[in-house]
Amino acid sequence: MQAEPNPPAASAPERRAEAARYALLRRLAFAMRHQMVVHLQPIGMITDVMERRLQSGAPDLEQIHQSMSKVNGHARAAVQSSLDVVSWLAPEGDVRVAVDAGVRETLGLMRSRFNFRGFSIKDEMGAQAREVSRAAMRSVLPASLLALTDRAASPAELVVAAHDAGSGLELTLELRPTEGTPGYAGDTPYRALDWQDVEALARAEGVGLELDGPRVRLRFA
Repeated sequence: MQAEPNPPAASAPERRAEAARYALLRRLAFAMRHQMVVHLQPIGMITDVMERRLQSGAPDLEQIHQSMSKVNGHARAAVQSSLDVVSWLAPEGDVRVAVDAGVRETLGLMRSRFNFRGFSIKDEMGAQAREVSRAAMRSVLPASLLALTDRAASPAELVVAAHDAGSGLELTLELRPTEGTPGYAGDTPYRALDWQDVEALARAEGVGLELDGPRVRLRFA
């Protein structure tokens, strides 16, 4: 029986991008876990209330029906949330997303952690209906946000803006120091991301990257 040929070895840039992608997912893991369970927690509370009502002498069936409807709604939302998290881990082909929706999805996932660390987010996106690769957005944007803040002092404001740039779209991220009490840094989960990580991901996803001090420009086709 003829042995299957070995697949070609990954190039150095491919290995670098793969390592950066793994580090990014490790950094996002806690937020993803929270996103998966946020709809499951109410189910337990609702079922506890339902159980007490059913144990009463004359349970109100209308209330039971309303509670079941809530459980059903939370269960469907939990399934959709879990499928969405899986699509972060294994992107689905050439799926595209509106820039404003893609940016706000990422900011929504990361906002709590940034607030905890003393970084507030200022969204200056406006409406941006132009579509870009969802995999590229989910890869390069969060990596850039982490690289921008991992070694920065807080408090500070993360300003996110976008504008058309000819045949593509330019996304600008800027870190502006602010007055106030520093956030709680704590230990960095897994490891800090650096600009070599971001460059590797941007190259792999075909995204233009320009660094200018506390400002980052990302160009999506």
